[in-house]
Amino acid sequence: MHKFHSSILREYDIRGIVGETLSTADALAVGRGFGTVIKRSGGTRVCVGYDGRVSSPDMEKALIEGLTSVGINVERVGRGPTPMLYYATVERGADGGIMVTGSHNPPTHNGFKMMIGRKPFFGADIKKLGEMLAKGDVETGKGNVTDAPSLEPYIKRLLKDFTGDRELTAVWDPGNGAGAEAVTQLVPHLPGKHIVINGFIDGTFPAHHPDPTVPKNLEQLIAEVKKHNAAVGFAFDGDADRIGVVDSKGRILWGDQIMQILAEDVLKAHPGAPIIADVKASQALFDEVARMGGKPIIWKTGHSLIKNKMAETKSPLAGEMSGHIFFADRYYGFDDAVYAAVRFLSIMASDPNFDLARRYDAMPQLINTPELRFPCADDRKFAVIDEVKERLAKSGAKVSDIDGVRVSGEGGWWLLRASNTQAVLVARAEADTDAHLEGLKAQLANQLRQSGLELPTESAPH
Repeated sequence: MHKFHSSILREYDIRGIVGETLSTADALAVGRGFGTVIKRSGGTRVCVGYDGRVSSPDMEKALIEGLTSVGINVERVGRGPTPMLYYATVERGADGGIMVTGSHNPPTHNGFKMMIGRKPFFGADIKKLGEMLAKGDVETGKGNVTDAPSLEPYIKRLLKDFTGDRELTAVWDPGNGAGAEAVTQLVPHLPGKHIVINGFIDGTFPAHHPDPTVPKNLEQLIAEVKKHNAAVGFAFDGDADRIGVVDSKGRILWGDQIMQILAEDVLKAHPGAPIIADVKASQALFDEVARMGGKPIIWKTGHSLIKNKMAETKSPLAGEMSGHIFFADRYYGFDDAVYAAVRFLSIMASDPNFDLARRYDAMPQLINTPELRFPCADDRKFAVIDEVKERLAKSGAKVSDIDGVRVSGEGGWWLLRASNTQAVLVARAEADTDAHLEGLKAQLANQLRQSGLELPTESAPH
């Protein structure tokens, strides 16, 4: 029997602070529990990968011990980005995959991302895993371990979909994360000049925190792009499943702006196809997809939820504001930031007239607040959303309740949703003018106030 710390079984993965809420005993238990699930579903083989964190080798060892102790055969794909583990699991036809990774969290954190067959293992699956282990409901057996290094074949697969021969200068910042070796080995095979910064794996992240959605973490990349007069800069999070992009002027393209460029390219190959983005994405993206002949779909935030929606709708492309980009066009449908960068660069290298700064200037310019995250107890956050929903229903407002509430108002919209992974509420607003944005923020603040909360003050537009 094994009991996890109450905070580590999350909606999309298992995550904690090493030595405080997460230990190698937990890793062993995850192996035993996940291995039991695989075995009972008729499977025998699981791929295991790990990221560059200081604690990851020990976690991987304990995880493998747990998997083999219930009779599962383990294929060790090695150290690298999370998408490399996804790739290996699919290509090797394994019954499941587990990545030891703390993603973009601080160096003291670690955790596990899991897949069963080609599908994400999340939500109710993770909850059930915890319940099984608390009861000691696990199998026994003896599995084998084989080494199946996957970095080289993964890089070859990334290169397979690169097109274009235009020689551009690009700067790449894997942020000393798990994607560093993949990026360093990939770029010599691309046309043009490629500068890699923070291109070695270091789990202490000496240069900056590996999260490309935080502007401060992109300052070094922006400086290098300007210094080398580069056409584009790419940044990745700690396990390289989320991307950041900057143009030649050092301006940040957010997830929904990156998606506009990728969607235009994908829709040429798949006219009329559904393109998915999460509820936090700009209306400009959905409008642009419709203008380009695609079918825009607003969906729930969360990479596992998006993957499932893609499979259901047969969408060739999906993305989140957080920088998760999912390609099912010529690829596997999972989020892979290095692959997204290869496809983005292909668009630039295939068109002699493509200029990213000009393309940025041509995008619809709307004013929006940053994503606002503020504390709200786990046992209260969903109740607040229900209260707001109820009041809005009585007011006759135009509301989408796919994930929280996204309310259309004069000149734009505002969003309020409960985080699935933390005790926080998330809010955002967007409009065509400052005056309209202030009006929408006032509506949002009013709703929060009626539920006993205040809108954070750092809601200045960017």
